[in-house]
Amino acid sequence: MKIYIVAAEPSGDALGADLIDALRKQDCDIEFAGIGGPAMARRGVPSLFNIDSLSVIGLIEGLRAYKTVKKHVEIAAEDIMKSKPDVVVLIDSWGFMWRVGQRMKELGSDALRVKLVGPQVWATRAGRAKILAQHVDHLLCIHQFETPFYEPYDLPTTVIGNPAVSRTDLGDKADFKQRHGITGKEVIGLLPGSRLSEMRRVLPVLEAAASKLCDNRPDRVVVCFAADAVSDTLRKSSSEWTFPHLLVSGDTEKADAFSAMDVALTCSGTVTTEVALQGTPIVVGYKIGWITWAIARAFLMKSPYLTLLNVAAGRPVAPEFIQTKLTPDRVSAAAEKILSNTSKRKAQIAAQFEALDTMGRGGRAAADIAAETILKLASSQ
Repeated sequence: MKIYIVAAEPSGDALGADLIDALRKQDCDIEFAGIGGPAMARRGVPSLFNIDSLSVIGLIEGLRAYKTVKKHVEIAAEDIMKSKPDVVVLIDSWGFMWRVGQRMKELGSDALRVKLVGPQVWATRAGRAKILAQHVDHLLCIHQFETPFYEPYDLPTTVIGNPAVSRTDLGDKADFKQRHGITGKEVIGLLPGSRLSEMRRVLPVLEAAASKLCDNRPDRVVVCFAADAVSDTLRKSSSEWTFPHLLVSGDTEKADAFSAMDVALTCSGTVTTEVALQGTPIVVGYKIGWITWAIARAFLMKSPYLTLLNVAAGRPVAPEFIQTKLTPDRVSAAAEKILSNTSKRKAQIAAQFEALDTMGRGGRAAADIAAETILKLASSQ
């Protein structure tokens, strides 16, 4: 059997790597090909092209990148036709992936098209469910509450749970602090996202907030975790920071770094779930282009929250500051309340864990369920 996996951004690359591992556990004879990033490449699946240019957010950014997206859709679809896989797994990045699925069909591919992670139709733009249903054969979604959105369009779905919840290993806080020489320090996490487009908007605010928190506090240090896609940019930015800081990256540092943080200033995204799983309270910030935000707020958004923990809980368990509310003063004040009030810190951590429980914490690994489902679907073809 041959399986072709397509991932277009860092989080999708991580999902693809997990899926490859899970599929190999269940069937060691599978042949893989695909498009992805460094995590998939380490599993022996090198990418056809660099996916960094596809990691965009927002309406205006999307329009600017349209020619690039269209070109890479064509490249991906043509390579799929040459590879002749039995199954094509399209991970996240819904705008790119449905176009790949559409182009596959136009070119006459008879491969099973499986979408891993659907668009957040429960939060905004529910009409995407109809579009997706027209261009894929099966959806592996991460939340039970997603499935009703696809029922009117007869798209078969399987709930696998949230991959971030099942993927994260507990980190070693003491070991991280010891090996980096920060034992006894209060650690402020700085996590500005894995996309350059979002980092450019969010990082200046989170950086300024971190600076305020460290002002006249020699007992504090900032630990910034850099995703692979933005590590070079962060290294350049951090060289100008005047507060004490460490810049770390890579899978071997990730869980330990997150567990060592006493509070984390983070961009909205998968990382909020990963950090919360380490028992670290988070303060979330997010900012997109004004035109995109105005359209989304006026016509598209269905949820009052962006942070998945808050969506799952149905209440703001973690402070989040969006658009004009995202300021250094607000972020630093929210973080200071957590750092200076033990009861508040413990209450937020407990509330975060409750939200994580509703997302499937402690259950079977999402990648294992996804792999099992894909193999069953392939065998019934």
